[in-house]
Amino acid sequence: MPRISRRQAATLIAGALAAPLAAPGIVRARSSQTVFIIVPYAPGGSIDSLMRSIAKAMAESLDQPVLVDNKPGANGIVGSQYVARAPKDGSVLLAGGTGPISLNVLLRKNLPYKLADFASVAMLCNGPLSLTVNARTPVADVKSFVAYAKGRDKPLFYATLGPGSVTHLFGIMMSKSMGFAVTDVAYRNNPASIMETLSGECDLNFATPAAVIEHARSGQLRILGVSSDKRMASFPEIPTLAESGYPDLTASFWTALHAPAGTPRDAIARLNAASSPRCRSPRSQNSSRPTA
Repeated sequence: MPRISRRQAATLIAGALAAPLAAPGIVRARSSQTVFIIVPYAPGGSIDSLMRSIAKAMAESLDQPVLVDNKPGANGIVGSQYVARAPKDGSVLLAGGTGPISLNVLLRKNLPYKLADFASVAMLCNGPLSLTVNARTPVADVKSFVAYAKGRDKPLFYATLGPGSVTHLFGIMMSKSMGFAVTDVAYRNNPASIMETLSGECDLNFATPAAVIEHARSGQLRILGVSSDKRMASFPEIPTLAESGYPDLTASFWTALHAPAGTPRDAIARLNAASSPRCRSPRSQNSSRPTA
């Protein structure tokens, strides 16, 4: 794994997050060419659901078809590589983010694409992770969870989206910070990992709070904390990991639209305006860090 300086990391992440200002109004498309949004994960996950709602709104704004195409594999590498080599005409976009863009570029030496292969279109979402357990786990808060984990004679299993994903790295951070062993288990998407947490086959899940809140309210799961720097306005009853004694576990994930580098600026401006942010929470509700 290549070494990288703090300055290089900051430059890479800032470049990935940068997006052009939205055009003052939607410029109607002059053709019926279909725009494909490549989701580098399996269908059914939170990012997939988000992109389908955005695709519908974009189709109405652009007056042309906008479809989601799932190309999962290797923590987003398969879909990202596809977009990096796609036509530079605005017809193919990547729903990229923390894993496919920032973490892959920072951590993988032999990546089949680089940050410069993409042109940013729009930031869509920036939010925290959760520390979620099955409700049958004999813990009520972070303090009792740490005591429980340290008292076990075997590691806890935690769900990830694959090696190098934000959930994978967050689990490693949590293990070191809280001082107990964990073992990662990779799943194709968040719904699959949540189902395994519901069944008790997986001990921990770091899914977004929105993805697990209904299961928590029904009494099947228990959200012990969120990784934002302040409590979320939408879930004020859930404490942060920072206030529970672990400020080093303040982290977030982000998702954005990217086009192949070289896509005309007017095309990017039109797509940017059509994909105005629909899920980004105020900065005060989320972590200010772009990766876990």
